[in-house]
Amino acid sequence: MNNLTQATWVELLKARRSRMPLLTALAFSLAPLAGGFFMIVMKDPDLARRLGLISAKAQILAGTADWPNYLGLLAQSTGIGGIILFGFISSWVFGREYSDHTIKDLLALPTPRYVIVLAKFILVMLWSAILTVVIYLIGLAVGAAVALPPAPAEIFWQGTLTIAITACLTIALAPPIAFFASAGGGYLPPLGAVVVAVILAQIIAATGWGEYFPWSVPALYAGMAGPDYARLGMVSYVLVFLSGLAGMGGTFVWWEWADQTQ
Repeated sequence: MNNLTQATWVELLKARRSRMPLLTALAFSLAPLAGGFFMIVMKDPDLARRLGLISAKAQILAGTADWPNYLGLLAQSTGIGGIILFGFISSWVFGREYSDHTIKDLLALPTPRYVIVLAKFILVMLWSAILTVVIYLIGLAVGAAVALPPAPAEIFWQGTLTIAITACLTIALAPPIAFFASAGGGYLPPLGAVVVAVILAQIIAATGWGEYFPWSVPALYAGMAGPDYARLGMVSYVLVFLSGLAGMGGTFVWWEWADQTQ
């Protein structure tokens, strides 16, 4: 446990001394800001056109400017944007050791390899969870700033729960990206895997089989395809769990047994 605490602290220091936490926070904060913009447009499309916020030919999405829709947009942004951003974080945490040529020095430490990997996974999950909390708090501030109509506490509770579960599902899909970063020895293979996963998620969801593709599940749960498709069966959650478990197991095995010659 002492080794794990020290290894986790080292990983936290690496992240804190870089610009990545700030950059990822800024990137993810675009989600609530974009949601607030759509709420403004939905409140008065004609005024938005007159002010030049949108084109006269713009097609406004159906819906009303209220807290349920706004919190739903935040959940969907977490389900889609989180796949990209959390995957990027996982790529950076695991891939930088290869790109910075510090992998040999890291593996030469007396700390067991599995402890190092576990500390990195803790950092990825903690980092992703904090980002989710940050955009949620920003979202509440933006929703209040655009003067969304008051809503009962049940609406906020349900919206918060949806965002939290969507984030958990998305974070659970980070370990496979860590495996690609480790096996690929850098940033590019995992980032390529993220792009492929996002594209396949959209295509497979459009064909109606998204509930069986793990990377489609978070967005479907968040209501991206409508409330009817948000009612997923247990098999969807099991597939997400198994995918994360497989990615984590593969990463542990790679770090323990792969020939690290860099």
